[in-house]
Amino acid sequence: MVRRRNTVLEALERMRKIEPQLNLMHVLTFLYICENEGLNVSELALVCRTTRASASRNARGLAERSAEGALAPHLGLVEVRPNPASPQGRVLYLTRAGRRMRGELEGLIAEARPIEAVT
Repeated sequence: MVRRRNTVLEALERMRKIEPQLNLMHVLTFLYICENEGLNVSELALVCRTTRASASRNARGLAERSAEGALAPHLGLVEVRPNPASPQGRVLYLTRAGRRMRGELEGLIAEARPIEAVT
């Protein structure tokens, strides 16, 4: 069985509605945080296969504009909190808007109906 391509495209379009200039690394960062809330920036870098600095920048781009250290595009989907295990570290959680977006994406996936592979 093959998932309909338009499910993935619709998910990307919904994220792009938040910010038209959204880049793929922001999307990947968001999706990894969705699956692993509470991970730290080093763990995010590992799963995203990027540097710690890039992971930090992408996570801060998902934060709200008013958050300390936030960067553009200020999507408001992720909260960057101090890591209780490391004074310099940060851990990543979804905001209310982030949980809502995760729910929308999960709904799209749940609604997707497998189709027969074209041979």
